[in-house]
Amino acid sequence: MMDNQTDSNDSCEFCLRKSGNRGNTKTGNPVSSLDAGVTVSPSRWKQLLLVVLGPSLLCSLCVLVAIGGLYFRDSNRCGLVETQLNNQLNSITQPVRRTLVFTEETDNSYVELLPQKNLSMQAFTLCMRLATELASDEREIILFAYRTVDFDELNVWREANSTYILYLQGSIDGVSFHLPELNTFQTNLCVTWESKSGLTAFHVDGKRSVRKMYKQGNIVQPGGRVILGQDPDSLLGSFDINQCFVGEIRDVNMWDYVLSDSMIGALHGGKLFPKGNIFDWDTVKLQVNGIDKEIIKTLWD
Repeated sequence: MMDNQTDSNDSCEFCLRKSGNRGNTKTGNPVSSLDAGVTVSPSRWKQLLLVVLGPSLLCSLCVLVAIGGLYFRDSNRCGLVETQLNNQLNSITQPVRRTLVFTEETDNSYVELLPQKNLSMQAFTLCMRLATELASDEREIILFAYRTVDFDELNVWREANSTYILYLQGSIDGVSFHLPELNTFQTNLCVTWESKSGLTAFHVDGKRSVRKMYKQGNIVQPGGRVILGQDPDSLLGSFDINQCFVGEIRDVNMWDYVLSDSMIGALHGGKLFPKGNIFDWDTVKLQVNGIDKEIIKTLWD
């Protein structure tokens, strides 16, 4: 009976003992006692410590990780704010974008734009930013003129009746639109045309007008001159002071295809993609006649 009890005690790892015995008589390994007489082997002590202390250590580790995350997040946020402030300060020290300033009515002030490629086009998108106070009067205003030897090949006008008209190839029957008037604040004005369908539209500050059909099957011919500020009735002359532009023009860009509505909206929002392949305002070469070149030179960003 005693042998069976000894074997049973040897096989179990946790033994209830009535006395304060400190050793295992069979193995000679020391044991430790707990309250209520529970004895545990050293290996079990390690396991118990892990069980008891493990969650606490894990929680402490999580707290440290969380604190570290907050620290780095705030550090990154401070760095972002600092970068934004630096960018703003840098922009303050830079002049504004290159701008053409036509200060008064003349019959000799204009700026010629030299295209990157010839203007043989079956479609186009033309965009520019304009500001003028002339639109409050019943007066014609030339906004963009492309003249060949024979025709006003591509003209954009603000007419005396406050409509905005695109003329192609010397036609007297341009396609007209009722748009919000130009004013002393800059307006982003775009016009699109496509030969295959004839669809034409204006965009004002990123918003498109209704589409109209005009000059279906027509092709814009190359070999002309593009000028801003005057309407040439010959290749580069015969200007009329009562049709000239007075105000500011900048960001003149042109593509030989139609930009989507979303791209024109993005352009109005300050994004330019892709750059104009006929005129890119950042790189286009200008020939200035009759206006203050020093003003243009100053108004850069």
